[in-house]
Amino acid sequence: MSSYPFEISAILDGIRRWVEIESPTERPDQLNKLADVVAAGYRDLPATIERIAGREGCGDHLITRSSWGQGVPGILVLSHLDTVHPMGFIRRLPFKINGDSAFGPGTYDMKGGAYLAYHAFRQICADDARPPLGITHLYVSDEEIGSPTSRALIEAEGRKAKYVLVTEPARDGGKIVTGRKGVGRFDVFIKGAPAHAGERPEDGRSAIRELANVIQTLEAMNDLSRGITINVGVVRGGTKPNVIAEQAHAEVDLRVPTMAHADELVPRILRITSRTDGVRLKVSGGLNRPPYEKSKAGATLYEHARQLAAEIGFELLDAFSGGGSDANFTAAHTATLDGLGVDGKGAHTHYEQLYISSIEPRARLLYRLYQTLR
Repeated sequence: MSSYPFEISAILDGIRRWVEIESPTERPDQLNKLADVVAAGYRDLPATIERIAGREGCGDHLITRSSWGQGVPGILVLSHLDTVHPMGFIRRLPFKINGDSAFGPGTYDMKGGAYLAYHAFRQICADDARPPLGITHLYVSDEEIGSPTSRALIEAEGRKAKYVLVTEPARDGGKIVTGRKGVGRFDVFIKGAPAHAGERPEDGRSAIRELANVIQTLEAMNDLSRGITINVGVVRGGTKPNVIAEQAHAEVDLRVPTMAHADELVPRILRITSRTDGVRLKVSGGLNRPPYEKSKAGATLYEHARQLAAEIGFELLDAFSGGGSDANFTAAHTATLDGLGVDGKGAHTHYEQLYISSIEPRARLLYRLYQTLR
C-alpha cells in the first residue's frame, strides 16, 4: 500500500477554494467559473479535458479522462458541482473550521467528495505505476434539479464503464450507499368554473375542492411498509376568498424502492380523474430517476471496497437511501458504488459541514479503488 500521507490541510485548502466559488444550479456563470478552476487542476496531469457547453439555463459539464486505459471499459467517477444554496449564502455559512468540522455551502454535498476524488487521481498520476483501468471523472452542473441536461451523458459514460464510483456524501457515520429509491415527479392541473361565492355558488365548480379529492387519493397510496412514499409538496389555487376557484395546481413527489413499485404506482397516479362534473383534471410527469437496486455486480464491488477499507483501518458499512442521485442512472447496467464522499451532516441546511477526520480515510479508499479495480 502507498505510504502517501494525503495531507489533510492541503486537501482542506482545495475544498475551500471550490466551496468559496458559490455554484447554485440556477447560476451557470458561477458554475462555469468553478469549472474553470476544476479544469485548471488537470492541466499538469496526464489527462484530457472535455467541456460540454451548458444549455437550458444550466452550467457546463466537465469530463476528464486519464491518458491511460481509454478505449476499454474503466472507472467512471461521478460528481456534481452545483449546490442547492442560493447565491450569497456563503455570507450566512462562511467556510470555517471548528473542531472536527469544516462548514460551508456544498462542503458535504458534495464538493468535499468531488475534491477527494480529484486529489486521489492526482496521487495516482504521481505514482510510478499506472493502475489497470483508465479513470474518467464526470463533473455535472445540474444534479440538484434532477440532472435534466446531464442524464444522457451520465448514462452514455456509465454504459461504457466497468465500474461507477459516485462521490455523494457518506451516510450515518460513514456508510456508503448501495441502493437508492427511485424518484417520480408529477404536476396536477385542475380547471373548474368561477362564480361568486355568496351570490351564485351553484354556478361554480371549485378546482380547489377537486384538488382536495386528489390529495386524499394520493395520500392513500402511501405504503411505508413497502417503502413507498408520496408527498404533495406544493399547492396553489384560486384568486380571492369570495371567488370559487377556477384553477388549482399541485406538485407531487414519489419515492419507490424498486422498478416493480414504479411500474405499479406511476400509471395509478397518471390515471387519476376528476370526481366532479364540469371540472377538468390533468396529471403529467413520471419517473425522474429509476430506482438504484443493489445488483450482484454492485454487491461484489462493495465487498471489494469493504476489504480495502479494512486494510486502511476502518469498517465500511453500506446503507439504502431514500434520496436519489446520479447513481440511479448507472446502477441498472454498471456496478455502482455511491456515498464515497466525505462524512458529515447538514446537507442543504444552514449548518452544512464535513468531518475533517473522514478526509484521509475516504481519500485513501478512493485512491485504493483506483489502484486495484481491474
